[in-house]
Amino acid sequence: MPAVSRGDGMRGLSVFIADIRNCKSKEAESKRINKELANIRSKFKGDKTIDGYSKKKYVCKLLFIFLLGHDIDFGHMEAVNLLSSNKYTEKQIGYLFISVLVSSNSDLIKLIIQNIKNDISSPNPIHVNLALHCIANIGSPEMAEAFAPEIPKLLVSPDTINIVKQSAALCLLRLLRTAPNCLAPGEWSSRVIHLLNDQHMGVVTAATSLIHSLAQLNPDEYRGCVSLAVSRFSRIVTSTYTDLQDYTYYFVPAPWLSVKLLRLLQCYPVPQEPAIKGRLVECLDVILNKCMEPPKSKKVQHSNAKNAVLFEAISLIIHMDSDPNLLVRACNQLGSFLQHRETNLRYLALESMCMLAGSEFSAEAVKKHRETVINALKTERDVSVRQRAVDLLYAMCDKTNSEEIVAEMLAYLELADYAIREEMVLKVAILAEKYASDYRWYVDTILQLIKVAGDYVSEEVWHRVIQIVINRDDAQGYAAKTVFENLQAPACHENMVKVGGYILGEFGNLIAGDPRSSPLVQFDLLHSKFHLCTPSTRALLLSAYIKFINLFPEIKKNIQDVLNNNNQLRNADVELQQRALEYLKLSSIASQDVLATVLEEMPPFPERESSILAKLKKKKPSSASVIEKEKKEDSPSNTKAASPPPQVSVPKQNEAVDLLGLGSPAPAEKQSSFLVDVFGNQAATEPPVLDTNIPNDDSLPQDLPFSDDCQALAMDGDFEQATYPFDSSGMCDETMSPDDTSVDLFICKHNGVLFENDVIQIGVKSEYREHLGRVGLFYGNKTPSQLLDFRTSISLPSETEGKINIAVGKEAPSIVEGGAQVQQMVNIECLSDFAECPIITISYQSGSQQTIRLKLPVLLNKFFQPAEMDSQVFFARWKALGKPEQECQKIFPASHPMDSESSKAKILGFGMSVLPNIDPNPGNFVSAGVLKLKTAQIGCLLRLEPNKQSNMYRMTLRSSNENAAKSLVALLFEQF
Repeated sequence: MPAVSRGDGMRGLSVFIADIRNCKSKEAESKRINKELANIRSKFKGDKTIDGYSKKKYVCKLLFIFLLGHDIDFGHMEAVNLLSSNKYTEKQIGYLFISVLVSSNSDLIKLIIQNIKNDISSPNPIHVNLALHCIANIGSPEMAEAFAPEIPKLLVSPDTINIVKQSAALCLLRLLRTAPNCLAPGEWSSRVIHLLNDQHMGVVTAATSLIHSLAQLNPDEYRGCVSLAVSRFSRIVTSTYTDLQDYTYYFVPAPWLSVKLLRLLQCYPVPQEPAIKGRLVECLDVILNKCMEPPKSKKVQHSNAKNAVLFEAISLIIHMDSDPNLLVRACNQLGSFLQHRETNLRYLALESMCMLAGSEFSAEAVKKHRETVINALKTERDVSVRQRAVDLLYAMCDKTNSEEIVAEMLAYLELADYAIREEMVLKVAILAEKYASDYRWYVDTILQLIKVAGDYVSEEVWHRVIQIVINRDDAQGYAAKTVFENLQAPACHENMVKVGGYILGEFGNLIAGDPRSSPLVQFDLLHSKFHLCTPSTRALLLSAYIKFINLFPEIKKNIQDVLNNNNQLRNADVELQQRALEYLKLSSIASQDVLATVLEEMPPFPERESSILAKLKKKKPSSASVIEKEKKEDSPSNTKAASPPPQVSVPKQNEAVDLLGLGSPAPAEKQSSFLVDVFGNQAATEPPVLDTNIPNDDSLPQDLPFSDDCQALAMDGDFEQATYPFDSSGMCDETMSPDDTSVDLFICKHNGVLFENDVIQIGVKSEYREHLGRVGLFYGNKTPSQLLDFRTSISLPSETEGKINIAVGKEAPSIVEGGAQVQQMVNIECLSDFAECPIITISYQSGSQQTIRLKLPVLLNKFFQPAEMDSQVFFARWKALGKPEQECQKIFPASHPMDSESSKAKILGFGMSVLPNIDPNPGNFVSAGVLKLKTAQIGCLLRLEPNKQSNMYRMTLRSSNENAAKSLVALLFEQF
């Protein structure tokens, strides 16, 4: 900025400001301002031409008056005239006035735009900068239309000085936020991207913000920025604070630029080029290492800058979700922050760990911090941190720890802040439903929830428990007994009365044999709450009374007396009056057979997405999206062996839906499936079934355990054979041969992106239980235009035919709208061991006919069930599998860092258990698993011996099936 000489000081402005400050009252201030406005108006309207200095002074006074809160309706033209001055101070005041007082719909906007154009083309960089600042400050659509084509020229011109480039980048960013389509795609992308290589760090910082915004709008156009961003980030991370001394903030090199680059990299998937990916992983590893070093300064600014880069690096690690070592290390680093004295760090650590809990690789590491999180929930002073602790407990919950977590949340609920109680109630209800291995525990939990926080239990919660009890015969008797006991409490919440009235009205007969809960006792207990309830609850109780007449004819007279009471027949509430009258007449004139028909037990509810989960999504979408995760669950420990298995067949018309699908004993007509949000918002009422050519007889296993997220595949639906023939005679611009690259990513994980290009993204979500599997394919159109003639087909290689059966759900729609996503479900049945994956072919028309052929990630190890055993059993089985053909051994160099936690996570993701204290060498891994095929069960034992000195592994797998052993080793060794 040019220096301001003493002559540029405006004495008149200083005197005016002093006068305003010396005013003793509001009236005196207004009087002085009105006097000055009159003087300025006379000067502007006078015949005498005023010079630039006076004009600048008067415009400054008008600006000051406006900032005091007074309206200014003149002086705009004089401010515009100042833009034509060659003096910096006059031009600056003119731009300042325009930026603050001129609206985008002003009549002067065209004149202002012309003056700005003159300054942008000026050889004086100071004038150019002033113009750019004014454009950014106004940022109107008119400004975007007028200057968006010009500013990129300044940005990429080799003649533009650095400070102007910075202003141009930030100005263009402001215009993009106002008018996202103001910059033509492809016109400047390559040259803008190369600003990341600029030698001036200020230009790079400004350009990174611009490229981040552009990448969000047109990701494909700016995909080339990834390698340059990684390169620049690597140079920052590996430098010392003396290398970037001008951009080092409290010993942290360029923290703002580092954060911006990390955010930019989160706009794209993991780089596929090994060199770029390796360099990025190395940078993230260095950041995690630096956080373990002693701080170079005790000042809070140093820790803030250092932690800002760390948390953004962890966000990128979570976004990549591909390196188990980094994910586990990130989790451990966040865990160290959970007890930090700084509240903000505790909050951010809990928030980041919520996202880590959704990763297959780091979920187990997150669970290790459960006790610390529970302690934070009890002792934390800040309510926002307690809220994040609740979110994290919810996110880390699974079959193994659900009862403990739900118990802790229930205990805390009594003391929780009122602002978070409703959300906590929803989360407890969802966890109790999703992970209930025993319906008694589920019923007890929900009733305890109503007791503790009845005012915050919404209708969705108590509706859901009634729905589940009605759909489960084995839960009805216990629910009736438990709710009867809860109703005997002197103070009983109205929601408990609602649940009690409904359940006793339907299933009170199941406990009527006990004299302590005889029909009359049940009726008297319910009616004792009647006068305390609202009209809606009273209406429900009247319905329960008429149900009692059908269940217990012996108390018909008692109930009719209540219905015939004037308090009911002449009730001011029309609903209560009508119910009482109709129920009285029904009980008086209808025969017992008619009553039995009209008042028969409620039929099972049709299954749909959990209404509680839907409410949580609506209330807190970010929390629900982070928390909803799919995990491979073990079957409930208390499931009886005699439980009828889910049958691979279409259920009968009158079959009900198994609400939780936990495999507990239930009549066959109520055995079906329950999938709560396993594949997003997909309704669970129409999943695919296996094709009828798959045998459906007694050969199916009778003790097939399914988790609540992976139930039997027998549900209603209209499905066709796996392969859909289509005409592929047209010329194809893109034909991709299937390869192993994308499939390898799914060896130790179930979910991810299978394929992506500029037009389409294909995602996979899968779940397996024993010899059955279910794969969800998601086709996303990344373009704004339609994909026409969209078709898919799945075929089996000749080597795999007869070894697996495939049934495909409804055919994908022939048209995929721009920006839309469609899905298709595929059911898998594994008959015997196989080595080659099925092939999926996708064809569509986008300008020209395109065909993509990919390997579907259905791999042999997906049908693994982990096995637990002690050392004696393991070595006995290991020796029993001692024949040469039963062993496959491979010695190979490590292709990834040799980290114990990472190796353990990969073996668990592969599907086998990790058996501790088996091998004499604690550094070795010993694992066991059983391949569950329809025709056989193949036991497999694994020993992995890492040698860190030579950076080598020896992997030995013994199996009763020679081909299976070779296939499994071929899949697993590449992960190490």
